[in-house]
Amino acid sequence: MLIIGELINGMFKDIGKAINDRDKKVIQKIAQDQVASGAGMLDVNTGPYEKNPKDAMKWLVDTIQEVCEAPLVLDSTKADVIEEGLKIARKKAMINSTNSDDSRLDLLVPMAKKYKASLIGLTMGKTGIPRDKDERMEHAAKIVTKCQEAGFDLNELYLDPIVLPINVAQAQGTEVLESIKEFKLLCEPQPKTVVGLSNASQGTKNRPLINRIYLVMAIANGLSAAILDPLDKGLVDAAITAELILNKNIYCDSFLEAYRKK
Repeated sequence: MLIIGELINGMFKDIGKAINDRDKKVIQKIAQDQVASGAGMLDVNTGPYEKNPKDAMKWLVDTIQEVCEAPLVLDSTKADVIEEGLKIARKKAMINSTNSDDSRLDLLVPMAKKYKASLIGLTMGKTGIPRDKDERMEHAAKIVTKCQEAGFDLNELYLDPIVLPINVAQAQGTEVLESIKEFKLLCEPQPKTVVGLSNASQGTKNRPLINRIYLVMAIANGLSAAILDPLDKGLVDAAITAELILNKNIYCDSFLEAYRKK
């Protein structure tokens, strides 16, 4: 499973301050720490309060790439901010994200194709969060169709079923897990799947436990990637072990260490 480090996000107080102060040391340390802990990609988000997000995105990408070779997931609601990062990304990047609205798809699918980037598709539209698995499938099918029509490689598409907090939308947990499994039936090659894992435990008192169990269940249902906190060692260990039990990796006594070195 692809682990995408979530911690370079201006919503976090220390990261927001570092972006505002243009403090490279803070950003570079958190980038290196996440990769050392098992992250294969790093999510990069300037945060919702940045006054000049295009400049901030360029600074973040340059700052990270000075010390880190991990590819980046460029995360913004604004397409022009994402494109600023794509222009200078040294390795194959990922766009986070489009949804199923035509206006968004018509903008971001060609952009992903132009820059040879992967693309996350949120299975939602203007009406908001889907109520159940069937609505998620409808949005997913539209995203897949748009990508096919545009000649976008479906191997580079990641569908996000939208994880919701367990404490306010408990029934949605199983809808997400079923969606992860059924998205794979939409087309060949099968679209990959990704979740923003931390959303599951938002507002709860047992966040690490909820994140850990939910991630293992999602992996068992075929999850391809997750945006999460790779500094939570127990969480990453659970993901590595789940894939081992599912026969996706070869056992050795030092399998946790071996995965991280890989």
